[in-house]
Amino acid sequence: MTHPFPVTARLGLGGTALLLVLAGSALPASAAPADAARAPGAATVEERRLDRAAPREILRRSGFDALAPRFARALERSRGYAQAERAVTRHASALWRRAVDRAQGRGPAAGDLSRGDDRPLYWARLALSRELRAWTPPFAVGAEQRAALHTALESASRGQQEIRFPDPRVKRVLVTGFDPFTLDRDVRIGNPSGASALALDGVVVRTAAGPARIETAVFPVRWSDFAEGVVERALARHLPHLDLFTTVSQGRPGRFDVERTNGTWRGGFPDNENASSTGLVPVAAPGTQPQWTSTTLPYRRLAEADTGPFPVYDNTEVTEVPAGGDRPVTRPEGPTPGSAARAGGGGDYLSNEIAYRATLLRDRLRLPHLPGGHLHTPVLRFGAENTDPQAGAVTDPDFERNRSDIVRQVGELVRTAVSAAG
Repeated sequence: MTHPFPVTARLGLGGTALLLVLAGSALPASAAPADAARAPGAATVEERRLDRAAPREILRRSGFDALAPRFARALERSRGYAQAERAVTRHASALWRRAVDRAQGRGPAAGDLSRGDDRPLYWARLALSRELRAWTPPFAVGAEQRAALHTALESASRGQQEIRFPDPRVKRVLVTGFDPFTLDRDVRIGNPSGASALALDGVVVRTAAGPARIETAVFPVRWSDFAEGVVERALARHLPHLDLFTTVSQGRPGRFDVERTNGTWRGGFPDNENASSTGLVPVAAPGTQPQWTSTTLPYRRLAEADTGPFPVYDNTEVTEVPAGGDRPVTRPEGPTPGSAARAGGGGDYLSNEIAYRATLLRDRLRLPHLPGGHLHTPVLRFGAENTDPQAGAVTDPDFERNRSDIVRQVGELVRTAVSAAG
């Protein structure tokens, strides 16, 4: 595959991982991670969608359907917790590397599904997770240990443990994406932010400021994971060493938005587990929690540059409850002093929340000059003759071309941001 943006090298990965939470919330004593509360064998809402026809076809047509049975056999061969933990980490990391390699044209495609597709990674991860949840080991595994195995599977298969910047002479850029969502509306859906993460991971691009290595990770669309600090665990140790970061998610049809302001409010839209959450974004030290955080990306340059077919907007709009008021008001030019957040530029869902958390972490780490913020991509659409979620095909030429155009422009926007940041 030819890369859609200038590439000078792809560098290898290596090293160890460190977990650190600086801005995530601690669970109350009565709470426990969601996985720990489930009995072995009880599949999650997300995992149960695997039985639908479209996910099975996506896995088969990508060759990723072979991964869960291999993982199940590795678990069955485990004769102790440490061996099971190694099996989980090994297979989860291999899933991420396989998805990245497939997207970047390395190795056989192993199926006729287009290489740039992010959906095989999502559904294969759930297939592995379901096997792990159903596994009955011949040795004692407590609820906390089982939850730790699921956490290891999640983080390793999302690239969160693979972030490496081995060459200090090369600028360091971190880009994050998301899983597909609204799957009960259309289980065929993909997410161009996740596809962009696969296409960009480990890539070194030429910029006006010199070469820049891009590392990526993908995050779940689940309120509970964010409340438990998944964003901060993944990002905290990297932010002090970066030259630029951007969180990315799918936004509005036909346009990119650079979100100027992020708000500390959850609007309650159901996540991929069909769970809702409304209220302030739960973070550590809530007494110092600001209502708003701001992008430090070069938003004017991104809006003005010719980066691809979609227009790019500097989006300043928010929804607030004004100081002394009691009703939400839309502010096209951003928040007013003393107001309470009800929606950032990116809304009140997890795309706004990841932007809020990442920029709050930047601010709490006292990195005021680090360029960082959130980018919303256009909506990824199926072709005009393929819009029926019940009878439509899992892919079509328009869908693949639309995804490719979005991914290519994400790469150009990242390159432009690095060039502008200097």
